[in-house]
Amino acid sequence: MKFHLLTIFPEFFAGFLENGVVARARNSGLLDIQAWNLRNWTFDRHKTVDDRPFGGGEGMLLKPEPLFLATEAILPERNSRTRVILLSAQGARFDQAAARRLAQYDELLLICGRYEGVDERVAERLADEELSIGDYVLSGGELAAAVIVDCVARLIPGVLGNQDSTQFESFEASGHEPGVLDCPQYTRPAEFRGWPVPEVLLGGNHEEIRRWRRRAAFEKTARLRPDLIAAQKITK
Repeated sequence: MKFHLLTIFPEFFAGFLENGVVARARNSGLLDIQAWNLRNWTFDRHKTVDDRPFGGGEGMLLKPEPLFLATEAILPERNSRTRVILLSAQGARFDQAAARRLAQYDELLLICGRYEGVDERVAERLADEELSIGDYVLSGGELAAAVIVDCVARLIPGVLGNQDSTQFESFEASGHEPGVLDCPQYTRPAEFRGWPVPEVLLGGNHEEIRRWRRRAAFEKTARLRPDLIAAQKITK
């Protein structure tokens, strides 16, 4: 799978791309990720990518021309297997379902917004969709792009050592009830500073362990994310 990251700060992604699961997947050829400098598609001596909004207002907006030119150069032939995504605080909420959907594409171009935002013609005429990773405002879309790349990449076959592990994580409906977080997990030692691992996990009875994990997952969800319980109308 190929990712294009369109940004005015391509160096932002250096550490992210050189470590962990993403780096291993790139080195093995499963992922192709390239950060593109938006300023390469400007023509003035200052490489200007932003300007003041018409009608007045605070801040600066990314201009449409560099974004259109860059996208058209990076993806000269867009089709049903490619997707252009504008990252902004106004976008639809990115979640695990969106990650699964995006993982079906061959090529994603992520436009990293900056300043006060981007010219609306980019959202309306250039991007296929607009996404946000949460109800808050970031200084730019680079962090959001890294989150989306990491989340989507983990769903690509071969990126993780055990692909089945993704089915039992929080927000993955294929592994457990939808709207329920992953159950609590423990590892050695069996007792740490007087805090023991639940006895049922040490007994080897798989059916008892399955029931405990299901119950513990509901309890953890109710404690940490009661909104999920309410939204799904889940009961024990």
